[in-house]
Amino acid sequence: MTPKTFKIKSFGCQMNVYDGERMSELLAAEGMSAAADSEDADLVVLNTCHIREKAAEKAYSDIGRLQREDGSKPLIALAGCVAQAEGTEAKRRSPMIDLVVGPQAYHRLPEMIAEAARGGRPVDTDMPALSKFDLLPARRRANPSAYLTVQEGCDKFCTYCVVPYTRGAEVSRPWEDVTAEAQALVDGGAREIVLLGQNVNAWSDGQRGLAELIRALATIDGLERIRYTTSHPADMTDALIAAHGEVEKLMPYLHLPVQSGSDCILKAMNRSHTTDTYLRLLEQMRSARPDIALSGDFIVGFPGETEADFEATLQIVDAVRYAAAYSFKYSARPGTPAAVMEDQIPRDVMEDRLRRLHERINAHQLAFNRSKVGVDTQILIERAGRRDGQMIGKSPWLQSVHVDTAARPGEILDVTLVSAGPQSMAGAVIERIAA
Repeated sequence: MTPKTFKIKSFGCQMNVYDGERMSELLAAEGMSAAADSEDADLVVLNTCHIREKAAEKAYSDIGRLQREDGSKPLIALAGCVAQAEGTEAKRRSPMIDLVVGPQAYHRLPEMIAEAARGGRPVDTDMPALSKFDLLPARRRANPSAYLTVQEGCDKFCTYCVVPYTRGAEVSRPWEDVTAEAQALVDGGAREIVLLGQNVNAWSDGQRGLAELIRALATIDGLERIRYTTSHPADMTDALIAAHGEVEKLMPYLHLPVQSGSDCILKAMNRSHTTDTYLRLLEQMRSARPDIALSGDFIVGFPGETEADFEATLQIVDAVRYAAAYSFKYSARPGTPAAVMEDQIPRDVMEDRLRRLHERINAHQLAFNRSKVGVDTQILIERAGRRDGQMIGKSPWLQSVHVDTAARPGEILDVTLVSAGPQSMAGAVIERIAA
């Protein structure tokens, strides 16, 4: 029976969230309705991440929980990067899976669902030259802060990373397609757009780069804020750095992963930067935009990492004073060069180093938040808080700010930041007296 209701569960990065939204729009355009939870859905799409082992295992665990007490189950689609990496093997591993679709083929979901409903078990992990975006429905509604994928894939081949194998080579969406979708998102209610890509700052249409695209989007009436993620140090151009100081709508926040503070480990990771070139990039950024909040990614326990290498990571954290950072234990991914390297680090050593790194990062994050207490700024309201009358919005520096207000999602409020915690801040609305 052809399913009438669906539930999409996305794991991992913001690009998966974007892909999940687009699949939802695609299925809705086919006449299907979104269900509140998996129990009520005829179809469940698990939109998976393969960057770390834990994310992949979580997806397979969720598949097992979809079996219902009466022995029935929904139609199950495995999508995303686990689907791309494992293909038909995924169905062998979990016979409950009805169809497998990779991230470059999800525009084919309707026909694959129809085939599965007839008893087939289709698999599509092709990476066609024809852009999937051309075959997706137009954007109609958008959250106050909306994601927009502008670039996919990666040519960097870091030795720990599966992205080049699951998302393919770097591909930039055409200028006209990106600007048209941005306008549609604003027309649908977005006040902020977050540009996405595995290496978003590698976006190019030949003559123009991400800096020129940001400047063009900034001219859209109704679009108040622009952000982008995730960036690679090798693609941070002078033009993009200058845009941070010149484009008012480009928020003072940069996520620029370094992964390690040890040049030895960076070389083993096949990262193209050194700690020195990375720090000089951040100096340029702070010169262009002195109030910028800096964020990064770190991997601890990469094969061969010594205690001295790890101490170098702590040193770069102290040197940069990150406003936020994300850190993970190294996870060996099948098919990557690092998975077969010698000197794999024991798990207990990785866990100890991760704990120590978290403590250092959290201290700097709290210090950054405290430095903003007393600052008057604006927040974009995104959702309701835990208490009645409480709403949560994002500051220009991407902090979650709690305020007591009757404002609704999508409104931009003038506030004073009045207190700081490690993960969020409290704000007080600035009351404007009418003239």
